[in-house]
Amino acid sequence: MGRPGAVHQAEQAPCDWLVSYSGDTMSTLTPNLLYYGEEVEKAKPVFLNAGPLTMRFDPDLAFLRHIRMGDHELLRGVYAAVRDSHWRTIVPQVSNFQVEAQTEESFHLTFDVVCREGEIDFYWRGEVTGDKEGKVVFKFDGECQSTFWNNRIGLCVLHPMVECLDKACTVKKVDGSTEQSRFPHHIEPFQIFKEVRSLTYEPAPGVQTEITFEGDSFETEDQRNWTDASFKTYSGSVDGPMPLKAEAGSRIEQRVTLSLPGRPKKILPVVLGRDPQLSISTTPVFSKPSIGLSLARNGERLNTEQLDLLKRLQLAHLRVNLDLTSSRFTEILTQAHEEAEQLGAILHLGLYITDDAESQLDSLVRQIESLKPRVSLWLIFHQNETVTQDRWVRLARQKLSQAVGGNLFVAAGTNGNFVEMNRNRPPESYGALPCYSITPQIHAFDNTTMVENLAAQPTTVDSARQICPQSVVISPITLRPHYLSPQTQYTREATPSGQLPPDVDPRQATLFAAGWTIGSLGQLTTTGQVHSLTYFETVGWRGILPSQSSPPTPVPFPSLPGSVYPLYHVFAEMAGFQRIYATQSSHPLQVRALTLVDNANRRRILVANLVDEPQSLKIKTGSGKAQVRYLDESTVAEALTSPQAFASQEGEMLETAASKIALQLAPYGIAFVDM
Repeated sequence: MGRPGAVHQAEQAPCDWLVSYSGDTMSTLTPNLLYYGEEVEKAKPVFLNAGPLTMRFDPDLAFLRHIRMGDHELLRGVYAAVRDSHWRTIVPQVSNFQVEAQTEESFHLTFDVVCREGEIDFYWRGEVTGDKEGKVVFKFDGECQSTFWNNRIGLCVLHPMVECLDKACTVKKVDGSTEQSRFPHHIEPFQIFKEVRSLTYEPAPGVQTEITFEGDSFETEDQRNWTDASFKTYSGSVDGPMPLKAEAGSRIEQRVTLSLPGRPKKILPVVLGRDPQLSISTTPVFSKPSIGLSLARNGERLNTEQLDLLKRLQLAHLRVNLDLTSSRFTEILTQAHEEAEQLGAILHLGLYITDDAESQLDSLVRQIESLKPRVSLWLIFHQNETVTQDRWVRLARQKLSQAVGGNLFVAAGTNGNFVEMNRNRPPESYGALPCYSITPQIHAFDNTTMVENLAAQPTTVDSARQICPQSVVISPITLRPHYLSPQTQYTREATPSGQLPPDVDPRQATLFAAGWTIGSLGQLTTTGQVHSLTYFETVGWRGILPSQSSPPTPVPFPSLPGSVYPLYHVFAEMAGFQRIYATQSSHPLQVRALTLVDNANRRRILVANLVDEPQSLKIKTGSGKAQVRYLDESTVAEALTSPQAFASQEGEMLETAASKIALQLAPYGIAFVDM
């Protein structure tokens, strides 16, 4: 039955205990801050029908999502993007949203959008229609209000990963020719379709879907390269010059049309519309890979309280980045060595070298011989190379073996996204474990997109094994693109006073981030091909604990020194468990879970509600009893200010019914279920 009162409105359980810095005063941390990291009112999505199709429109982003026939996605989404010369997407400001006509079989929407930042000032008018035959049209009519440089403006169409994988596709070209092709299984490094006028494929049995593009030549890329769970068709070509100059007064008009040739019979949903259900596979059993955090980049040393909290996590490793051209690398290495020893963790050393690598590595070896830190993995990155060349790997192995012996685990590849390694593949003789980072926010930034993209994370592991047969190192995993990647130059720019750096997301301190991390861990730990995973940092804006010091100027980040972030409890609940069962969700865009097993075969299930609506769900567990603790807006006060007291609670005792445990989760709520 679940606990009484678990599903509630925010005003019934106000979080008046926790505060965030706001000027010289302190303001209450409301549920909006717990869910989104900022005080915003999110517009409710509008649910629409076009004949046999269902979909939703998000007014805040002018984003048409999840166009379905029954349970099957025909399109993941249609939206428009304006990107600056650094590939940053300008946040749209939507106004005048009107539902001008809506029936049970059709609709007509209109809205205005302004994309304005720096030199960019672009306006576009949107119109979306759907009719009873299942035809959906998205129109984009834009005008440059200023002259600016950009890397792309126009409509983007997302084709769903699951429904399109390995599927045949008919590509009609701009010149009128037709090509028979297919969506790839392994991640394709470069564009899969070019000069596209229309794509026709069958994402559901008997449901032929045609997508027509007007206003420009379009092409399709494999977005799994950036851990987006989709293939994307967009206007323009990567083969052309970038960036482009847009002149004030110039216009861009585009249109995308989805139609259903042959008028297929309507398919009713079997899964959607019902409560989510989790199923646990007890075979195969996966060993938990090495899971750790990065050393705080802000240089803050851990105090006694922070050390005590982090010791409870039983971290396998602590990653530290050493710029061997910097005079400070010895100081940073010393701090990392001391804190790793205090935490009982082993170091992963990320070494950043240049062409003068030989002398830089000699200096490092002298420090290693003096400090004698415990290092289990050496990550080698060249500061001017997208993917580290094999010669630097061999040189590092030769030099480091002088200090620590010949049995070295070395990782290399890229400090950027998987796409860099996929497009710049190392040789088969590469003497290192393949390494890349993950962030869910390369192309879009909303919660729904981040949840969607969880499904693509394990596909990078599978494709990486086609490049290098060794186990994969994924490090770091962050909410926002991290500044150490050579592909994110913009994050090196000075941040204006009172603003967060581009690699900081205020959702770091939210329930949503904790739920997203459960989903990520559930996806990556059950591939059986991962050597290690490094998430976030120890403390600070990018960490799992707040900094002990206040920021020099007020910033929009919810934080209370002396507390923990909800993320902390995800890693704390994993301590002491050595094995993992794969856990499937019937509704992966709403609920994700991770099942842990210890040496006594006790199970702990971490369940995350990934949406801002209450969820009723069941877990197929077999007969028995369960103790359940909830982390949500009604319990978060104690969980974040008294984490050990929260963790020591026995929780609510539940009996199975028909071999299932029933849970009621509050918006973005998390349940820790002990069987």
